[in-house]
Amino acid sequence: QVQLVESGGDSVHAGGSLSLFCVVSGDTNSNYCMGWYRQAPGKEREGVAIIDNDGSATYASSVKGRFTISQDNTKNTLDLRMNTLKPEDTAMYYCAATFRLHPRATCAASFESLGVLGYWGQGTQVSVSS
Repeated sequence: QVQLVESGGDSVHAGGSLSLFCVVSGDTNSNYCMGWYRQAPGKEREGVAIIDNDGSATYASSVKGRFTISQDNTKNTLDLRMNTLKPEDTAMYYCAATFRLHPRATCAASFESLGVLGYWGQGTQVSVSS
């Protein structure tokens, strides 16, 4: 079992920045891939970013260049820095731990599994006004 607790969500104006934080606890190991996904009202879940143990990251095309994911394995934290926010970024953001497809697979291959397989937190709301 993995427990994840998000924080940092807020209401901001378009063009603003926000950082989301996630504290991870429980049975974490290298077979998990950590990331963020989001879901807006009436819309499907959307993967945002995923990070591998070597620090390499994969982003959704809609956020690439604006969002940065990072993790601190010693503190068991996962952060998401969001810059140049747009109204379409408005959503509930979830921190998630999903499974590596096999021991040698990269976490990029698990991107679409965020919020589908594994564990996730309760979410933190981000609202961006125009």
